[in-house]
Amino acid sequence: MTVDRLNQLLLLSTLVLLFAVAAVRLSSRSGLPSLLVYLGIGIAIGQDGLGVQFDNATLTRTLGYAALVVILTEGGLSTKWREIRPAVPAAAVLSTLGVGVSVAVTASAAHYLVGLDWQAALLMGAVVSSTDAAAVFSVLRKVPLPKRLTGVLEAESGFNDAPVVILVVAISAHDFATVHWYVLVAEIALELAIGLIVGLAVGKLGELGLGRVALPSSGLYPIAVMALCVLSYAGGAIAHGSGFLAVYVTSLILGNARLPHRPAVRGFADGLAWIAQIGLFVLLGLLVTPHDLLDDVVPAIVVGLALTVVARPLSVVCSMLPFDQRWRDQALLSWAGLRGAVPIVLATIPRVAEVPGSERIFNIVFVLVIIFTAVQGPTLPWLARKLQLGDSEEPMDMDIESAPLERLRGHLLSVAIPQHSKMHGVEVGELRLPPGAAVTLVVRDGNSFVPLPTTMLRYGDELLVVATDPVRDAAEQRLLDVGKGGKLAGWLKPDREGRAAGPNARRRGPRRPWGTRVPGSRHSGSEHAGSEHADSGRSGGSGRPWDLRKH
Repeated sequence: MTVDRLNQLLLLSTLVLLFAVAAVRLSSRSGLPSLLVYLGIGIAIGQDGLGVQFDNATLTRTLGYAALVVILTEGGLSTKWREIRPAVPAAAVLSTLGVGVSVAVTASAAHYLVGLDWQAALLMGAVVSSTDAAAVFSVLRKVPLPKRLTGVLEAESGFNDAPVVILVVAISAHDFATVHWYVLVAEIALELAIGLIVGLAVGKLGELGLGRVALPSSGLYPIAVMALCVLSYAGGAIAHGSGFLAVYVTSLILGNARLPHRPAVRGFADGLAWIAQIGLFVLLGLLVTPHDLLDDVVPAIVVGLALTVVARPLSVVCSMLPFDQRWRDQALLSWAGLRGAVPIVLATIPRVAEVPGSERIFNIVFVLVIIFTAVQGPTLPWLARKLQLGDSEEPMDMDIESAPLERLRGHLLSVAIPQHSKMHGVEVGELRLPPGAAVTLVVRDGNSFVPLPTTMLRYGDELLVVATDPVRDAAEQRLLDVGKGGKLAGWLKPDREGRAAGPNARRRGPRRPWGTRVPGSRHSGSEHAGSEHADSGRSGGSGRPWDLRKH
């Protein structure tokens, strides 16, 4: 490749990247997922547009895997474990049993209604049964849903890539006809178990190492976190496990660990994820031949309707039976199963394996993703409002950035108070930080001042909190608790919907009348005055009684 040719490619790549960044504004205003814009860019510069020739399915699959690793890493780093933890069992069932139901229904539709042979039909069902992490994360950030639903959707999009990839690779194998179903199920279970173990091991070791070692530059922490996540994927794949599950688990652990410079880490991962999404979708747009798609529009609509109207709702209903989900929740979960880059990337696997009919599978999947993403994405906020599932007033978590002060054996916490935070109106003295932690500076409307104990905090304030090493975690947890529950955090516990409940109410379940004794609890309503200090230490996660002391 000559220097002039390289410069031309760099110029084209830069223009595409800048145009894609500017197109985000268009997609945010229209409500369309940005992936459609990026796919359109790829089609526009492809062989039916500007004439760029690209038909390398093997390279697309390889780069697609790399992009999915980055996208899953960003998704795991930005997911709050305490919000998705109650939803993990439901998401795990939806990612396994739900995928199986979806594959069976969609494959039957592809075989009987479209005329595909059973191997191609099963491939079609498996490829489109995985929700796309990038599409789900981008849409959920714009739609304020209850955490019980966002937790299920986020965890599902992170979990279901792993079993679907294993299934597509197995069906694409030339000896698939001789494989028994129970052998395939056992293989999927084994690979998922290996991926989970590798992800947990790398995540915990990374949390231990990065939490104790003070790196010389804050810019090294994001690089180290990304390297650990890629290491997790590679280790899981080399161990013949699910690398995608491993990388998601590792990033989930690191994203919720008490690591220094967490906002910087998440910002770095967010930028890389945008680049990965743009590059991946443009590449997929280049790979497709638009004039070959016309014959597959009707089959794509037929398969998409079977998937969206029958397979997805049925998989949600079957998966949610043990969890007693309301019908409104199930309706939204059914409609929010967004497809995106993942199905198109998976559709390249049978092309690389030279499965008969793989070209048609790719074209049908491509058209299906474009049509149904364009329909489901913009209508999801409308459906949430119709089902009365909006949650726009839910207090947001505060961004707390921690910078280690190695020589002083302390930490400097930077705290931003977001809208709807219940820290608004709380006096500095009412924060009740543990001994060894103090608010040293408040930045308000561009002005900095040293606060008094009676200084009242407001939305938009930024705080600098100095904490010694032993109380750093407790101080950070206390700030998060006050942001969620106000100055009475630790005494008034939130119920399942995030509303304040009495000190004897259970964390998950309906509220009980004041004074009703909770089975198995040590205190009844008449004893609430004595239980105040017993419950208070739990808000900081340390069990210490300092939470209700005045400082």
